[in-house]
Order: sequence, then structure tokens, then C-alpha cells
Amino acid sequence: MLQALRDKTTGWIAGTILTIVTVPFAFFGMESYMQQHVDTYVARISQPPSWWTSAPDVWPVTYLWTKADIEPEAFRQRVDLMRESMRARQGDNFDAKQFESKDNKRRILDGLIDEQVSQFAAANDNIEIGDSAVRKAIQAIPDFQVDGVFNADRYQLMLASQNPPLTPREFEAKMRDGLKNEMLPDGIANSAFVTTRELDRLMRLLAEKRDVNWVMVPAAAADTAPVTDAEISAWYNGHRSDFRSPETLRLEYILVDGSTLPQAPSDEATLRQQYQAQIAKYSTAEQREVSDILVQVPANASAADKSAAEARANRIAAQARAAGADFAALARANSDDPVSKASGGSLGFLAKGSSPGAFDDNVFAMHAGDVRGPVKIGNDWHIIKLNQIKPGVQRSFEEVRPELERAAREGTQERAFNDLIGKLVDQVLKAPTSLEPAAKAMGLTVQTTPAFTRAGGPGIAGEQKVLRAAFSDSLIQDGTASDPIELGPNKSVLIRVIDHQPERSLPLAQVRDLVISTIRADRQRKASEAAANALLAAARTKGLAAAATDAKLAMGGLDGLQRGMPVPSQKAAEVLFNQPRPAQDRVGLGKALVDGQYMVFAIRAVHDGDLTQATAQDRTTLRQQMSQADGMRAREAFVRALRARYQIKVAEDRL
Repeated sequence: MLQALRDKTTGWIAGTILTIVTVPFAFFGMESYMQQHVDTYVARISQPPSWWTSAPDVWPVTYLWTKADIEPEAFRQRVDLMRESMRARQGDNFDAKQFESKDNKRRILDGLIDEQVSQFAAANDNIEIGDSAVRKAIQAIPDFQVDGVFNADRYQLMLASQNPPLTPREFEAKMRDGLKNEMLPDGIANSAFVTTRELDRLMRLLAEKRDVNWVMVPAAAADTAPVTDAEISAWYNGHRSDFRSPETLRLEYILVDGSTLPQAPSDEATLRQQYQAQIAKYSTAEQREVSDILVQVPANASAADKSAAEARANRIAAQARAAGADFAALARANSDDPVSKASGGSLGFLAKGSSPGAFDDNVFAMHAGDVRGPVKIGNDWHIIKLNQIKPGVQRSFEEVRPELERAAREGTQERAFNDLIGKLVDQVLKAPTSLEPAAKAMGLTVQTTPAFTRAGGPGIAGEQKVLRAAFSDSLIQDGTASDPIELGPNKSVLIRVIDHQPERSLPLAQVRDLVISTIRADRQRKASEAAANALLAAARTKGLAAAATDAKLAMGGLDGLQRGMPVPSQKAAEVLFNQPRPAQDRVGLGKALVDGQYMVFAIRAVHDGDLTQATAQDRTTLRQQMSQADGMRAREAFVRALRARYQIKVAEDRL
């Protein structure tokens, strides 16, 4: 028997099988079979290797693919950012329910996917961004400017105030990546153009005038006829989705607000220790006023072109170092930097680290009045002049003492808050199905909310973080307390669902009166539509004026109605201009429901806009607007085409 087993485990067949089994272990390890891996991504973007673009996404080839995951935390941060932005823009008009809809969240996720796709494309196309482009982009950001001019102090202050704080080098790297990823989409968007024929056609349409008449058909009298039980039952059964109660919750909660906690003053020694530890915060860095002449060398320049550029840079540098040389005039005449050229090469005052690496190193190795160059940075040559040095300034301890005291009080308060939250959580874990024991132990108060829907409610029920946690399956099904939910600095809340009513159909007995009023409103609408249809039919036979006279209705009209005129109302005018141009020597008749009232109209004539009335500025402005719109459409089409190159998986259940 042993000999038979040995015979069957030798030879080329057994060797082949053993090799097949061994390869996965050799490449991926035994742990890949022994450990479980749970994917948490909201979306995964994958691309095959560049040397095998048709590689299938099947095991084990899938390990060769490059994958980028959009994790839940990144997605939530983008959703929160968009929510706050929309809330700030729309104010009281902000629709929380619409924002939290799955369709809207999918649009936000698509934006993140588009960014990752653009990042892949930039890497695949080996796109690189030069130091001068990064510097120009940073200096053009309004938040870093004072009176429209880049300010190094403000730049560093803004970076230090970020969460987490950024160094200039870190921000420079982020800007470089952003410019790299957006180069192709932006380039396509900026390449859009509009022909004169397209412009003329749109201008004729925009300046179009129409000769129109209209009759506003009065709403039918309120319906008071009886409604039978059969009609009520039939309407209710056919429109059940209109008679539903939304899902609601009631919460109990403990709110912990650090601003109400006691503040302990700090002693002199502690304040001075804090001052020394944060001395850089209270110091203004040395700044240097710099001018620069750029000799640009294209990335694909030939050896001869590179030599010519170097020779040109040497010639300009020699002229700049000559006695009595006017550096500003040389910059205006020779610099390839379109931004600084107009100002004589001036880059303003720069702080250490505010310019890309090699440029920064050279500037801070010079003395006032020095001209250095040509200096090669990347592909380009720079001739740099240091005009003056502004020494750094350090604020005294007494000057910043109020700030230190305030920070110390806030720190004490924060520590007290964290200590209280930690102890509260410990108490809640002892009895997670009620907040009352924990609140009593910590001397806090349990509060409750009225019932509210997913759209939110008053107080904490209006906080999106609270809504997201409250309507989670775990809190609804288990009835346990949540983890602390941060509402702001030193302000958190623990919640527990005390009542949950799922969305449900309302019984007919409960909505009977509403069904009856709905049936009567439908009857009234149909009666109004019938009257409008009758008037339209008569107008087709004898004309709108005669039909209106017979119906004892007033007819309005206007020759030369223009787009945007609120005649007879804004929406009515939009309807009249959305109708097709009537055939020659014909009148275009129709009806439309405008603001709850039927309008029967006649379009008697359409007059194209007169192009001779448009000024050159009008044409330039419209051309720019059309180019921007066409560019955005081209950009979107490009990104859609990019997305088709990659495999994109979306975890819909994690939105």
C-alpha cells in the first residue's frame, strides 16, 4: 500500500499539481489563507498594470492591479464639509432631507472618485509641475494676500491655523499634487472656443422677441359634491404612498458642555514656561524682498535649446551684476515669468520655506543687494536679486500674557471636560440601557427630545452627527447608549433611543378626511383643465380673441415680448419662450399650467434678435461665458472617459 502511494505521488503529474499549490503560498503567504480581511471602503478604484492593460481582475492576477480605496472616514469628512458649505450658503432654505438622500451622497462620492481617477491619469502620463508654477499658484490664493498682494506672514499664519497645522513644504507638496492632477482636465476646459456662427446664433436667440396673446383661465369653483365610500376606498388604495407616516425617533441624552466647567488660573511660572515653549508662535520670521528673472527651458527642449537658454541666462546675469544696472528694467525686458515680469521681477517679501526648495535656499544664503545667478532650478534658470532684509520680531512675554492666560484657562477646561467624559462613559458602560444612573452618578441631567424624522428636529436633533448615530441600526435595535458624539470643541452628547416608530401606512380611518379633500382637489383641477381645453379648442376654430370673448374672459397680449420679462408672470414668460417657433403665417396655440392656473396662449410671430444692436463688449462677454460652459462640458466628458479606463466598485450600503 505504501509503495502504491509513493508511486502515485511521483512523476510529472504530481509535480505539476504540487507547483500549482505552492505558488500562491510563495507569493502571498500562508497568512492570506489563515487571516480574515474585511473591506471597509466606500469606493475602490482599480487599474491594471501599465505593461498589461488587458489584465483580467481575477485571482491571482488581481494582485498586480493598483488599487485606491476611498475609506468611510474620508467620505464622511467630504460629506460634512459639503453639508456645512451648503448650510452656510442656503441658510434657512437648506433642505437636510434632500442633502442626506442617497442620490446626493452618491454625487459627493463621484467627486472623490473623479479626483482619484485624475490622480491615476496624471501618474500614468508622467505629469510634473515645476517650482515656479507652484509658487505662482500659492501666491495667487486670496487667503494668503493682503490688499491683493501675497503676504508671507499671512501665509504662514494660515498654514499654522490648519487642523492639523501644515508647514510650507507640506502645503507646497499638496499644491503640487493638486496642480498635477488637475492639469489635464483644466487644460481641456481652458481649450474650449466658440465660433462666430455659434455666437451669432445664440445672440439671435437671446435677443429674440415674440408677439403673443394669453388668457388666464380662472380656477374652477371648489368642489362640494358628495364623495362616496367607493371613491374614497379606490383613491386610498391607488395612492397609498401618499398616506404614510415617516419614521420617527425620540431620544434621551446627556449633554456635556465644557464651557460651563470651572476655570482655574495659571501661576506665573507656568505661563512663562508656556511662553518659552511657544516662542516661535510669538515671533515673526525674517523676511527677504526678492526680485527674479526667469529663463524658462521647456521639458522637451533639445540640447541646442538648453545651451542657448544657459547662454542667455549668463548674459542677463552679467548685465544684472554690472555697476548701475537696473534689475527691474532687465526683468521687464527678459523674464519669462508673466506674473512678476510686469512688476520688474518683484516677488515681494518671502519668508523662509515659502518658496520651492532650491530657490528658497539661494535666497536665504544671500546678502542685501546681492545678485546671484544664473541658478539652475529644475529645468529653468533664475537670476535672483535680494533687495532688502526685514529682521524677525519677537513679541514680549507681557505683550502676549493675556493670550497665554486664556489658553491656560481653556486647557484647564479641556482637561476637566475630558476627565468628565471619561468618567461618564465608564458609568454608562455599567448600565448601557439607561442614561439615568450615569447622569445621577456624575451630577448631570438627562434630557429628552420630541419625536423627529430623518430630516431632523429641534436642539441636538438638528445635528447631522446625532441624526446619523440615532438612526443607525445598532442604537435602534439594541436600545443602548451611544459613544460620545462631538458637537464642537469641548462639547459632546451621549444619546439613547427611547422610542422608534418605523415608516408605515396610515389606516384609512385616520386619513379619511385628507383623502376626501384630495379627491375634491383633483375634481377641481380636472374641471379647470376641461375649461382650458374647451377654450383652446374654440381658439383653434375661431381664434383666441373670439374664443375669449365668447367665454367672457379677458385676453392679454404684447408685441415684442423679450426673454426675462415678467409678463404676464416670470414662469408664464418662460413657457411662452419654450414653445417651438410656429410655421410661417400660422399662429402657435397651446395651454400650460402656470402657478396652479391654466393659461391658453397664442404665439403670433417670432422676431430674431438684431445682431447690429450688440456691442463688442456684449459679444466678448457672451463668448467667454459660452467658452466656459463648453469647457466645463468638455472637462466632464474627459473625466467620464477617464473613468471608463478603470474598474470602479461602489459599496452602496456604506453611503
